[in-house]
Order: sequence, then C-alpha cells, then structure tokens
Amino acid sequence: MPKLILYIFRDILRNKIVIALSIFLFAVSFVLFNLEENSSKAMLSILNMALIITPLISMIFAAIHYYNSYEFIELMLAQPISRKKILSSEFFALGLALSVALLAGLGLPLIIYQSGIDGIWLLTTTIPLAWSCIAIAFAITVNIRDKAKGIGTVLLLWFYLSLIYDGLILFTMFSLSDYPLEKITLGLIALNPIDLARVSIMLKMDVSALMGYTGALYKHFFGSVYGFAFTFGILLLWIIVPLFIAHHSFQKKDI
Repeated sequence: MPKLILYIFRDILRNKIVIALSIFLFAVSFVLFNLEENSSKAMLSILNMALIITPLISMIFAAIHYYNSYEFIELMLAQPISRKKILSSEFFALGLALSVALLAGLGLPLIIYQSGIDGIWLLTTTIPLAWSCIAIAFAITVNIRDKAKGIGTVLLLWFYLSLIYDGLILFTMFSLSDYPLEKITLGLIALNPIDLARVSIMLKMDVSALMGYTGALYKHFFGSVYGFAFTFGILLLWIIVPLFIAHHSFQKKDI
C-alpha cells in the first residue's frame, strides 16, 4: 500500500492543477501581505480566499482525479490488492499532494510575514479541511458513475456549504433572536466543515469582538483545550464518515 500511495502521490504532484494551486496561493498571499500595512487585514483576506479556494479545488480535483483514474483502478482491481487498499491509496495520495500544495502556497508566505499563532492555526485548520473535502468528493463520485453528474453534484454541494449554508444560519439566528441560540448555532456550525474552519480561525484572530456576546462565548470556547479538541474532532469526523461511505459503496460497486 505505501508503494501504491507513493506512485499515485508522485503522479498527482506533477498535475498542472496542483502546481497552479500552489503558485496561485503563494502569489495572492504574497501580494496581500505587501499591499496591506496591517498584517491582520491581510490575514482576513487570505482566510476568505483560502476557505473558498481550498474546498473548491479539493472537491473538484478529487472528483476529476477519481473519474480519470477509473481505468487505473480497474487495472489495480485485477491485481491481488483489496478494494479498500486501492481507494485508501487514492485518498491518502490526494490528501498528501494537496497538503504539500497548501504548505508551499500558504505556508511559505505565512512563515515570512505571519509566523505567529494566527498563521499556524490558519494552516493547521485549512489542511484537515482539504482532507475532509476530498473525503466528501469521494463519497459522491464513488456512488455516481456519470462523470458530468458527479462533478455537478460536487459543485452544487460546495456552493451550498460555502454560501447558502451561511445564509440559512443567519436567517435562523435573525428569526429566533429572542432565544438563546449559542449552543444550537455551535451545533449547526459543526454540520458544515467550511463554517467550522472559518469560525475557528476568525476567533483565533481576535475578530470575536465584531460578533458581540455570541462571539465572546465562542472565543471562550474555541480558545480552550475543549474548543481545540472539538474543532479537530469534528473535522476528523468529516474525514472518517464520508470516507467510510465511499469505502462501503466501493466494496459493493460493480466495476
């Protein structure tokens, strides 16, 4: 299995999309840090960019890679290798390749301009988010044979998680503003890995003052050991559960 992961990993690293992602993130981060005198403002801009670009590229690239690797997967299935090892190798190779891209694209500018806790937290939260998005994409594409339909479903889900879900939460909070919704809202945020990463990073960057009393409560929670465990525990679940669904479907799939 390690040899298979390494083989797929090397192949993915040579992909133009992965190279372009690294260059794009590095260039935009470098420009933002040099345009903004206040590094905190630059960090907010980089945060918004990273939390839109990273899930989008992770989900779309994972879906395209799976469909394009179908013949390779069929070839591997003819070998004495279990289906679980084949799909796991594809997943881990993709995760490692995109982690390298994020470390190169975001990590280098952050080390140069923002080497404090904010930069480390942004990076260490964005990478698990990318892995969770890959797992979600796998859960979809394994169950949808048609390439166009699968990629379209992945795009729609990204659009929902990145944009529509936020609007639904804001509408709920506005409609029920007379009720204590802090704990309920925290549960709703956990149902969306992108939202969870966004809130966690923003609160680490001392933006909680802009969020009023609710922000102060979340700041107290996410700033604790329990908050740290909660964030990464939920992100880990967002990796494990979709990957389990993908494995379960892949085992029964007629290829």
